[in-house]
Amino acid sequence: MHTVVVGTSGTTAEDVIAVARGNARVELSGEALDALARAREIVDALAAKPEPVYGVSTGFGALASRHISPELRAQLQRNIVRSHAAGMGPRVEREVVRALMFLRLKTVASGHTGVRPSVAQTMADVLNAGITPVVHEYGSLGCSGDLAPLSHCALALMGEGDAEGPDGTVRPAGELLAEAGITPVELREKEGLALLNGTDGMLGMLVMALADLAKLYTSADITAALTLEALLGTEKVLQPELHAIRPHPGQGASAANMAAVLKGSGLTGHFQEESAPRVQDAYSVRCAPQVAGAGRDTMAHAALVASRELAAAVDNPVVLPDGRVESNGNFHGAPVAYVLDFLAIAAADLGSIAERRTDRLLDKNRSHGLPPFLADDAGVDSGLMIAQYTQAALVSEMKRLAVPASADSIPSSAMQEDHVSMGWSAARKLRTAVDNLTRIIAIELYAATRAIELRHGLTPAPASRAAIAAAREAGVQGPGPDRFLAPDLAAADAFVRTGGLVAAVEPVTGPLA
Repeated sequence: MHTVVVGTSGTTAEDVIAVARGNARVELSGEALDALARAREIVDALAAKPEPVYGVSTGFGALASRHISPELRAQLQRNIVRSHAAGMGPRVEREVVRALMFLRLKTVASGHTGVRPSVAQTMADVLNAGITPVVHEYGSLGCSGDLAPLSHCALALMGEGDAEGPDGTVRPAGELLAEAGITPVELREKEGLALLNGTDGMLGMLVMALADLAKLYTSADITAALTLEALLGTEKVLQPELHAIRPHPGQGASAANMAAVLKGSGLTGHFQEESAPRVQDAYSVRCAPQVAGAGRDTMAHAALVASRELAAAVDNPVVLPDGRVESNGNFHGAPVAYVLDFLAIAAADLGSIAERRTDRLLDKNRSHGLPPFLADDAGVDSGLMIAQYTQAALVSEMKRLAVPASADSIPSSAMQEDHVSMGWSAARKLRTAVDNLTRIIAIELYAATRAIELRHGLTPAPASRAAIAAAREAGVQGPGPDRFLAPDLAAADAFVRTGGLVAAVEPVTGPLA
């Protein structure tokens, strides 16, 4: 099994996905264990002094003014975890919780939190045992980090609360730890706070969304090319010299993808024929690289923000190399929240333009000779009429999900935490948006492949033929009389979601961006 080694200098997106989705094992490097020990010595020294230090010998948030006596500090750390584990609503997905736990371990291993090496090791042991704490949908304001979700994870480290075992059954966390031979942690000064104070949930969801969107943007370039072909459009708008004079990198990449898919097509080049007379293709076809490309550039910016956050140590207070323990505001989720919202906006627009292309394929007045709704016997058959309704409903939902969460803030903790990021909410709605975008692209694929097959006597591009053949093999049926459509759409969704569309095309086109 692949092993991810956690050091002091952060982690990578690939490692997050390996742990969250691939169940990779986690190990702490010797460097990380040494850094943990050094930072703990500093915290222990401060704990022995009479002067109050936030998080070490004081209360938290609006209660930070109270100095806590030594005999109550262990109870203080337990209490913050128990009281902050106040989430509600449905369970969060296993991969999100694993990403959250791993990213918290990443910060702990930096040596800036003052947590003992034994606590960090227990965090790694829980991940490796396949134990996943139950985390709920609601409870994070994104400042001070993802408090409630992280608290539910910390609670499991203490042997309390519920968790999912490696067999998928939810049971008391203490039972699962015992079966795995893991001793619950007994928290000391600073440790409870250090386990809760981070942007780990929103960051983990950002990393996974970027991985999913990268595949979807390539898939959308393919379906846009298939639609252009089905509409007898012109590929001349994809010429690289046209995109070189407006040098947005994403636009050039999307145009190159579409051109590669359309190479050798017998359906393009009919632009001025009597059967398809027009001066230009509609915007939804002609401007596909510009819209998808802008989304690609948005992803590049979001990936830059994610890489910086993956290298960060987010906690409050933090232990600095010179021995100081300083309060700070690095737990605020604004940098991550903004790009999560930005991605949702770009995804909504990509879904919107895909739906407009699908609608054009189904409208006999704009499809240049295709039957109404791509029906076998229009009037007796409705064809793909309601598949487009489903796509339109998804697009409408995408637009609602594009409303920024990060533009909101709601005060908490008796006005001590009077401005929050709402980054967790931005991440949760982005996950739904990514799911919906997958379905929208799948419906365009379904319509475009059927439309191409209805262009009798014309030969699609080799890449298009490969896409159609693979889709049919995956259970996405072709033209014919009306049938129960939901299974076809589900098959198209799975084909896109698992990367089947891209995998079918790339042996013909070469690697796509």
